[in-house]
Amino acid sequence: MLIGDVARRSGVSARMLRHYDSLGLVRPTGRTRGGYREYSDEDIRRIFHIESLRSLGLSLREVGAALDDPGFTPSELVEDLIRQTRERIAGETELLTRLSRIGAAEPTGWEDVLRIVALLQALGSESAGKRQRAALSSVDGVPVPVEALVEAALSESDPNVAGALRWALAQSGDGGWALLAEGLGSPLAEVRTRAVRSIAEIPNGQATAVLRGALTHSDVVVRRYAALALGARGVADAIPTLVDMVVEGTNDVDAGDALGALASDPALADRIAAALVACLGHAPVESPARRRLTQALAEVPGPAAARALADLAHDEDRVVARTAAYVLGMRDGR
Repeated sequence: MLIGDVARRSGVSARMLRHYDSLGLVRPTGRTRGGYREYSDEDIRRIFHIESLRSLGLSLREVGAALDDPGFTPSELVEDLIRQTRERIAGETELLTRLSRIGAAEPTGWEDVLRIVALLQALGSESAGKRQRAALSSVDGVPVPVEALVEAALSESDPNVAGALRWALAQSGDGGWALLAEGLGSPLAEVRTRAVRSIAEIPNGQATAVLRGALTHSDVVVRRYAALALGARGVADAIPTLVDMVVEGTNDVDAGDALGALASDPALADRIAAALVACLGHAPVESPARRRLTQALAEVPGPAAARALADLAHDEDRVVARTAAYVLGMRDGR
């Protein structure tokens, strides 16, 4: 079969077939009397093999090496191609993400683009100091996309850098609360904790709504951080979780302070006192939990708390009795 017929049958141009011949990939088996290339059926099969391998991303050099290697194993080739493709996709995805973030920042000139790129690179630096400086400078005239700050906050393990990133998110527009809320669903406990701590520092209604929902989260650490933040915002839904924290002795001082802040609302003071007293009734005598509950009750104003403290001043646990008596004395001005 002559080269023109082969080109029509295979879909490979005559020019490319001549290129294959020059590279030694497919040399026509014969020649006509006039010196024209004449391809055999085996030559045509080799052309189809070449095109198939090229469709997988192999270069012509790699195609030739594969076809001429007697020990060629297709499975190894496919595995290597899968690895290369994944690496290429990862690289392209990273580039696309970076470009999208630069575009979201709406730079007005190349100077803005260069500053954003430098800041994004600093956020990904191995140096904690550089990451912290980048976080702090992200609100100083450099419009960094909130997505980049959220990603950095959810992956940051250094406490100082994490604090700077949470501050930067709180200073940004919407604080990235929606993206951080997605972090609450992460399979990694540390990511969920970083997400709720970042949301807790965002002072808007959307963040508060997310924290309310987090009170029923399956992760107890998420529930506790949400309760502390909501207590500071005056949200009564946090009371049960805060009381549980006092009983369990987990961040009990902070929980007690949050309950005290909530109790500044007269409508909540008696409710909080009742919850603490109920737990006191179930805790064993001379248990650390009863002492913590008494200390939390001391932060609650109002008649219900005063009556409970008066009863506790005669408690069998001397530490509880002394604490209650001391608080009553302070309230009476003694």
